[in-house]
Amino acid sequence: MNLMIILVPVLLMGMVLARTTVLDLKLPDMADSSIPQTEEPPQQLELIIRADKFEVNYPAGIKLKWVEKTSDGEYDFKLLAGVLQETKRLLEDKGIQKKDIYILSEKDTDYQTLVTTMDTVRSFKAVVAANLVDAELFPEISLGDAPPPGASTGAVASPAGGAQ
Repeated sequence: MNLMIILVPVLLMGMVLARTTVLDLKLPDMADSSIPQTEEPPQQLELIIRADKFEVNYPAGIKLKWVEKTSDGEYDFKLLAGVLQETKRLLEDKGIQKKDIYILSEKDTDYQTLVTTMDTVRSFKAVVAANLVDAELFPEISLGDAPPPGASTGAVASPAGGAQ
């Protein structure tokens, strides 16, 4: 009985009651736009959260793919994860190692949608040696405001037609 009286508090103190996860984000710089840019803009991978869909752009402003909402009006995060996995695979086939992504959201985007999108963009579940592990997608996330529909996001202008 004495052993139980001592053992129970020790085990309770060793339990993790709450698990806190910290996500490092890069916020846009307050750069002076009056300075002329002489070098070519970087090739950015963007995910734009619209009211009715996700848009994946690479390079910035050129639509690569989009993911419509499901029939019940919810965002399809599983399909988004598949599109991002395919995008990462295509970029690696071209010899481009991307770890960063820009998530651009409209002003009325729900907070939970933004958090779930960040979780979906960072990693995906993969089976390795009969174990379920988190495989890395784009862990370096930057946040920003989405441009109005049809407008270009970066210094690269959008072509006349977008691909799906």
